[in-house]
Amino acid sequence: MLRLGFPVIGVTDLPRAVAFWSEALDLVATEEWRSGTWRTLDRADGSGRALALMVSDSPPEPRPRLHLDLFTDSAEEQEAEVRRLVGLGARRVDWDLYPPEPDFVVLADPDGNIFCVVDLSHAPSGGGGGT
Repeated sequence: MLRLGFPVIGVTDLPRAVAFWSEALDLVATEEWRSGTWRTLDRADGSGRALALMVSDSPPEPRPRLHLDLFTDSAEEQEAEVRRLVGLGARRVDWDLYPPEPDFVVLADPDGNIFCVVDLSHAPSGGGGGT
């Protein structure tokens, strides 16, 4: 039976990416499939794989068709997490596609890979009455 594995992010600096994503999402690097071009990150609570990082020579896409959404439960938590992630090496992206009242903030990891921090209380499905 076919199963979904986990997202894989292409990076240029594997140790920097391991440090960023481990701290950002409370993950731990494992020895599983470890090589000079690959690291698997597991959930710190031991509940399984969460993310993989693979060395890539291609540049990050400015408008990727696939990206990570990281969830928060309130606008306050969202802003705190955005500040924390920026402190870890992420950067805010000047995103020209924001809707009038966005429930998300677009960031890029240290390699330039785009991801979003979403406030679920403001999201259309979050019950917060957002757009």
